[in-house]
Amino acid sequence: MNQEALFARTLEQVKEQAADQGGWIDEEEVQEAFAPLGLSGDQLQMVYDYLVKHRIGIGGPVNPDDYLTEEEKNYLQNYLDELEGLPQASPGEKEAVTLSAMAGDMDAQGRLAIFYLPDVVEVARLYSGQGVPLEDLIGEGNLALTAGVSMLGALERADEAQGMLGKMMMDAMEDLIQQQQTTEKADQKMAERINKVLEAARSLSEELHRKVTVEELAQETKLSEKAIRDAVRLSGHQIEYLEEF
Repeated sequence: MNQEALFARTLEQVKEQAADQGGWIDEEEVQEAFAPLGLSGDQLQMVYDYLVKHRIGIGGPVNPDDYLTEEEKNYLQNYLDELEGLPQASPGEKEAVTLSAMAGDMDAQGRLAIFYLPDVVEVARLYSGQGVPLEDLIGEGNLALTAGVSMLGALERADEAQGMLGKMMMDAMEDLIQQQQTTEKADQKMAERINKVLEAARSLSEELHRKVTVEELAQETKLSEKAIRDAVRLSGHQIEYLEEF
């Protein structure tokens, strides 16, 4: 196995070990794992930085709030202040309301959703720093909670509600993050295509000493004419080396 493949496999093993340990790993464990590769101190530091970036603590669990921007921290504090004014429930009351919600009582479902709003915040904090603003994560979690309290009739026991609602919140936030990442990849791909069209148009224009046509550029880049026109439109028609179409 070559050095790059061994490094990638070792990194995955370290991430799996950290997951088994609750999301963190000791420096000594990382050093031991990578010892066969003979990494330098700087290279090991890059591994530590990579792990922390991916929410794996070094020497202890990460603090979710470390991944919040100042704006998100201010939003979180204001939101938590608002939640303090909401009704609180004792364990017994919460169980009674849960049972009523399971029986289809819509008022009870609404009250239960309010009781679980702080849980949405805690879950959202765990998913912060992954490309989606905290406010959007909380909003998505609240939507999942609202839907979830109306679906509790499928449960057999009240003590199953928290697990079900928590999973729905997590699934909703994970889906939102995945959608964001997919969008970012598509945007990056389009940006790369625009740059490719721009550079090809500039090069061909300089070679021919004139503006070039879409047809000529398609032959040069092996892109379809539609793809080139789409790139030009998305650039705001800022590719000056192309004739207007």
